[in-house]
Formats: sequence, C-alpha cells, structure tokens
Amino acid sequence: MIINETIVSPNEVTREDLLVVHTKRYLSSLQWSARVAFVLEVPSVALLPNFIVQWRVLRQLRYHTGGTVLAGKLALERGWSINVGGGFHHCSSDHGGGFCAYADLTLLIKNLFMYYPDRGNGHERDFMNDERVFIMDMYNRLIYPRDHQAKNAIRCKIELKHHTNDKTYLRLLHINLEKSLNEFQPDFVVYNAGTDILQGDPFGNLNITPEGVIIRDEIVFTKCIRERNIPIVMCTSGGYQQTNARVIADSILNLYTKKLISWQIFVLFCGAKDSEGHSWCPDCVAAEKPVEETVKSSLPSNGVFIEFSVGDRASWKDPKCPF
Repeated sequence: MIINETIVSPNEVTREDLLVVHTKRYLSSLQWSARVAFVLEVPSVALLPNFIVQWRVLRQLRYHTGGTVLAGKLALERGWSINVGGGFHHCSSDHGGGFCAYADLTLLIKNLFMYYPDRGNGHERDFMNDERVFIMDMYNRLIYPRDHQAKNAIRCKIELKHHTNDKTYLRLLHINLEKSLNEFQPDFVVYNAGTDILQGDPFGNLNITPEGVIIRDEIVFTKCIRERNIPIVMCTSGGYQQTNARVIADSILNLYTKKLISWQIFVLFCGAKDSEGHSWCPDCVAAEKPVEETVKSSLPSNGVFIEFSVGDRASWKDPKCPF
C-alpha cells in the first residue's frame, strides 16, 4: 500500500507563501526565541539562539505547512489525500499558540473553498464572516483554548464534556456530519483528524478508544467520498501519546481495506536498458512510445504507474528467472 509512488514530499513554504495568511508583524515576532517558546508552549526553546530555532524547529513546521497545501492540490486531482502532519488549528493570521506556529489550514482554505470538521480557534478567527466556509467543530468545551470569540464562526458546534466515550462521540459525529453536509453541500472538505481525543491524552481529556478513532475516520470518509464524492484532505493534527502513530496507521489501513482510499497500480515489465536508454527487447522498444502516451493521457487520478526491469537478455532466458 505504501510505496514511493504513493508518497509525495512537500516543499518548505516560503515567507512569501506565509504572508498570504500571516501579518509581517507576526512572522517577525518568530525571530525571537522567547516568542516561539510561548507559541509552542515549550519554555526551554527560549534559551536557544534563534537561528537554531529557525532551522531545527520552525523549518520542520514550514514543511508540515507545505504538506497541507500540497495535500489540498492532490485531493482535488485524486479525490483524497492525507498529510501525516499539519493541522495547526490554533494559529491565526496574527497569533500562534497551542503548539501551532503557522496557519496551514488558513493557507489551504485561502486556495480552496471548503468545509472543515474539527476543533481549533485559529482558522475560525480567520474566517469569522466568510459565508463560503462552513465549520463543524467537535471539542471538549472545558479545556484550551476557551476562545469564545472564535466560537462565533462555528456553524455546527458540538460541545463535549470530560471523558466523553465512543458511543456518545460517534453518535454525535454521525448525526451532525450528515446534517452539516446536507445543509452546506461543500465542494471540498478539510478534515482535521486529531488523535488528542484518545483516552489517556494529557490535553484532550476525552475517553475515545483506538477503535473509536478508526470508526470516526471511516464515518467521515464514507460520508464525503463514498456517499457524496467530495474531495477530502485529512491532516493528523494533535495527539500527545506514544501510541498515536500506531492508531493513525491502523486507521489509514482501515480506510484502504474498506476501499475508501485506493490506488490503481499499473506495472510494466520490460527488458533492461543500455546506456542510451534502449531495451534489448524489440517488443519493449515497440511498446515504449504507445505506453508512454497512454499513461500521460489515460492514467486514472488515483493511478500509479511503475516500470520494472526484468534484467538483461541472459537473465530473462535463465530458466530460474523469477519472471
């Protein structure tokens, strides 16, 4: 399922990219390590020279931000994409916080009209009066950020209590997601799929099991892709336990197993090529041009084309050749 051809690496976003959503004042403030420490809520960062903070800390977050923007473009092309990172939903144009230094979701939304189902106060402030954007939000109302102004931008608000379990959470998700999709009828969905809802998370304080997270993601992809054919980009966002990566991986595997995300893989087996790029096999040479043209014109949006060498003529003629 996971091969080089199905993974796309993003570029680091530039300052010019970030100025699409951030004020110059905010970006300049990140040149002070103490400010970055406040935004990331890691006090020790304040003790580091800022060039180290830029290179070792913020640079990584700029790649995450680039991944979110790229994921949006890929979702438009292929119907879905997943950024295994990003989802910095506590950052707005002029304010960072909650481990979020760059407003990647706002940057994505600036390029895509969207529907967005998960909790954060940053993008909500950025789209306070924008009727093109519909925000559905499920969150523990008793924890950070308690941003009452940002809540005004939420069109479908599902406030949870401490220790909400799978049964309650999934029931509310199913009902409200169906209602929101019918009401707004979005052209694109941005899904901030944080796993800080897991039981034991030191910040989320909910009681959702790993199975509950897997079902949550399956519900969202089923309603958006299978039932309505709406392009969706998923960001994995927050989650602060050692087991989170395993849960995310299991959920993505479940989406693949249920055929909610998929690739069509096309493999061309051909004879090895010489230094000038010509195969020893005359049939391969004859087929090369038509195959190339067909791949360019007809490869499905979720298709992956792989060219695989079977070796030189002697290897091919060997009775023990695995091909």
